[in-house]
Amino acid sequence: MYNEIHMKFISKRSNIGIIRNAVAALIVESNPTITFLNELKTVISEAITNCIVHGYDNKEDQYIDMIVQVNDENVTCEIVDYGKGIENIEQAREPLFSTKKEEERSGLGFTIMEMFCDTFLVESIVNQGTKLHFTKKW
Repeated sequence: MYNEIHMKFISKRSNIGIIRNAVAALIVESNPTITFLNELKTVISEAITNCIVHGYDNKEDQYIDMIVQVNDENVTCEIVDYGKGIENIEQAREPLFSTKKEEERSGLGFTIMEMFCDTFLVESIVNQGTKLHFTKKW
């Protein structure tokens, strides 16, 4: 079984639930466990929130691209923003690190995403954006 969706959406927090539900609908025919589904939805929420909060400084007029692929072995996802990028990816991936302390951000986004994924890659270029690519095996 193979399926794939491509989405482009505006950087509004209200879109996060819509995106989570679209991905859930895509993978439902693979009969995922509730735990798998909840973990995947959490990773997607964290990733999109990072795009909005950190990549776009909460601006609601920017675009985020997402590709989700499903096959018999796993779900892969690529989420891309075209924002300010990450200066130091290693530092950004450290638990409790946040560039938005004034917003009371926990700094656990990347930690949570990595914990729930089998592979997790962050690519970023300052002033050009960030791409997250992750895989979650069934």
